[in-house]
Amino acid sequence: MGSELITPHGNKLTPCLLEGIELENNIKKAANLPQLSISSKEVSDLIMMAIGAFSPIEGFMNKKDYNRVVENMKLKDGTLWPIPITLSISSKDYQEYKAKDGIKVGQEIALTGQESNDIIGVIQIEEIFPYDKQKEAKSIFLTTDETHPGVKKLYEQGDFYIGGKVRVFNCGGYLDLYPEFATCKETRQIFKERGWSTIVAFQTRNPIHRSHEYLTKTVLETADGLFIHPIVGKLKEGDIPAEVRMKCYQVLLENYYPKDRVLLKVYPMEMRYAGPKEAILHAIIRQNYGCSHIVIGRDHAGVGDFYGPFEAQEIFDSLSDDDLLIKPVKMDWTFYCEKCGAIASFKTCPHPDSNHRMISGTKLREMLSRGEYPPDYITRKEVSDILISYYKSLESK
Repeated sequence: MGSELITPHGNKLTPCLLEGIELENNIKKAANLPQLSISSKEVSDLIMMAIGAFSPIEGFMNKKDYNRVVENMKLKDGTLWPIPITLSISSKDYQEYKAKDGIKVGQEIALTGQESNDIIGVIQIEEIFPYDKQKEAKSIFLTTDETHPGVKKLYEQGDFYIGGKVRVFNCGGYLDLYPEFATCKETRQIFKERGWSTIVAFQTRNPIHRSHEYLTKTVLETADGLFIHPIVGKLKEGDIPAEVRMKCYQVLLENYYPKDRVLLKVYPMEMRYAGPKEAILHAIIRQNYGCSHIVIGRDHAGVGDFYGPFEAQEIFDSLSDDDLLIKPVKMDWTFYCEKCGAIASFKTCPHPDSNHRMISGTKLREMLSRGEYPPDYITRKEVSDILISYYKSLESK
C-alpha cells in the first residue's frame, strides 16, 4: 500500500467554507445585506462548494463558464465540467430587486434556504444573465421531456442566472444529521492515515442489494480500500429516504464487509438524474475526495428509460487522458444464477440465460411497496427487515 493520493480536479481543492475570525466578520456583515432565498438544489450545491467537492469551482457559474459547459462540457479555462452549477432568480424577483437597488452586478447578497431564513453564505455578483432552458435540458439531460425529474426542475426555476464567487458560513445542518458527513480534506486525511492510494468509490442513492455487494467486493480484490459514498441530498419522490438507507448501509458494513478496508461517508448533493453527464460529475467529486477509481454500473444516475443501460460508461470513452485523472470501473450486468447458487456476471457465468434471475433496485422497491419480503438472493435479511419496517410505516400514515 502507498500513501500518494490522486490530485484534486483542476489541481487543487478550493473549499469555500469560512472559519474563525473571517467567518465571524462575514456573518456580521451579511446581516445587513439584501437576502435571496434559494432552492434546496442550490443550497446543496453551495455546501458542495463549501467542502471542496466541486473543486475547482468557487461560485455559481458566470455566463462564459455556463455556455461552455452546456456546449462542450468544459469551463472557460478548458477544465472538464459536465453540468452547470447555477443560481437562478425569477424575472419577477429580479425586477423587484432591481427597483430596490438590491441585486445588481458588483453587489454582495446573502443567501438563505427556502426552509429557513438562516443565512448560509454570500455571493459577490459578477453577472446576471438570461439562458435557454430547452437548450440546457437537451445538452445536460439529453431530453426536453418534462416527465424527466431533472428537466421538470429546470423548467420550474427562474429565468435568469446569477454568477459570482461565494463564501459559505455552514454546512446547512448536515453535520448534525449525519456523523458520516465529511469534507474532501477530511477523507483525504483518513486515506493517508490508512495508507491507501488506490481507493474505489461507490456512488449510491439506494440501499445496497446483493448485486451491489458483489460489485463492491469484487473491486476490493485489486484496491487498497472501498469508499461507500451515498448521496443524502434531496431525491425524487419514491426514492428511499437517506435515514432509512443509512441503517441499511451500517448493518451491511457491520456484518458483511471487512471493517479495515471500507469507509462510509455521505455527501449533500441533490441528484440531477442526468445519466451519462452526471456519471462524470460523480467521478469528479470522488477525485476531489481522494479516490482513484469509481464504479460505474448499469444505468448510473439514470431515471426511467431516458438512457441506455451503458451510456454512462460509454461517455468516459469520449474523454482524453488529460480531462480526468480518476478512472471508471465499468461493471457488467450482474444477476443471481440458480445453477451457480451465487451472484455472477455474464463474463464469469457459464450457464445459459434461463438460469439467471435479474437483480435491480427498481425491482426491490416494487416488492417492498407490495409488502413482499425479497428473496435472499436480492438483499440480505437484515436490510430487508429495515426496509419492510419502513414501508409498513408508510401504510400506517
